[in-house]
Amino acid sequence: MRSIMPADRLHLLLPFALPAAADASTALHDIRCPALDKLIARATLVERVVGEDFQRTLPHERWVARQFGALPDGATSAADEAPLAPYMLRADGGEPGNATWACIQPVHVRIAHDHLVLIDPASLELSDEEASALLAVARPLVEELGVRIEAPKPARWYLSSDAFGTLAGASPLRASGRNIEIWLPHEAHSGERSRAWMKLQNEVQMAWFEHPVNEAREARGLPAVNSIWLHAQGAAQPVRSPFAQVLSDAAATRGLALSAGVATGAPPTSFGALTAARRDATSGDHAGTAHAANTASNDNVRGNSGGNVGTRLGAHAGSPGTGATLVELDPFSAPYIEQDWARWNQAFAALQTDWFEPALAALQSGELAELGLTLCGDTGSVTLTVTRGDLRKFWRRRVLASLFIE
Repeated sequence: MRSIMPADRLHLLLPFALPAAADASTALHDIRCPALDKLIARATLVERVVGEDFQRTLPHERWVARQFGALPDGATSAADEAPLAPYMLRADGGEPGNATWACIQPVHVRIAHDHLVLIDPASLELSDEEASALLAVARPLVEELGVRIEAPKPARWYLSSDAFGTLAGASPLRASGRNIEIWLPHEAHSGERSRAWMKLQNEVQMAWFEHPVNEAREARGLPAVNSIWLHAQGAAQPVRSPFAQVLSDAAATRGLALSAGVATGAPPTSFGALTAARRDATSGDHAGTAHAANTASNDNVRGNSGGNVGTRLGAHAGSPGTGATLVELDPFSAPYIEQDWARWNQAFAALQTDWFEPALAALQSGELAELGLTLCGDTGSVTLTVTRGDLRKFWRRRVLASLFIE
């Protein structure tokens, strides 16, 4: 069947899909991805953001913030800004209003030989029941310090306090696996540590020490939840979306889409699942259009026009099919952070089958008008676009290795 998504555009955002140049030979040792190779070879380079080694935020966070206009005025593409907490709060079911919010996550900090190391929060496997019990102990401590707390989901909280000022924290995945010393929250303008934050953190750490939840976790061989991590502080502002539809599991991306008033949902498992969902939605629109036309016709026969039929049917013109769909896929984060390049390669192999091959075929057949790719590492990102016409530009010979961030 043809006509899956004629004249439609798809953009794939791929966090941690771009290894640093130092890791390239190890990461790409066994990789086989001919469809992606062809897409990259023929694509047009839209943007390359190098970033810096000690930026607190991650490239994909900065990219979505820029796309939706959530950065402060004057911020450049490489600015170390991603004030996403208020949008995350909205995605989790809260309402940020005009307040400044910081996202707080329960974490495990491991004692190394002579320093402390943050563990990827996702690896904690923290259940909602465990998180709720820990939150119940921490909430009164937070409120006693005059800090406002919202926690629509127990494993991710949001704090608002004037005492935090311009406190800047690093994304958990930016600091994971590293000595936390340089990544701890500090005042953005002075670089000084925040006494208000350190007091709150210490109170929570002491309350959780030997908590029954942690004792039970350690008995099962799981790491204790022994600290909290602050990041993404900022205030919500009006945003706009360059996409008609956003499909992502990331709270920040979903929250930005909700704030911009566009359709959002979970990412599909494959390009085929995406096109099937689009086909079903289109069928539903056609059925609704036919029903509206039939109703209007009957109204006219009865002498009750109820408005122009064309105007009524025009309500369907703004459906998601008229613009680009952003799909954020994140199978790479955990293996990248853990430097597990075999599993990272397996993720690439799965995307080759599920996304790159069918997307390339759709471009070749004209069913897809344009494919955008934003591949991110831990410091920089590269954005490419490719059209059916680009595929005929055989003289373009870009290779994946050329995209690596030094």
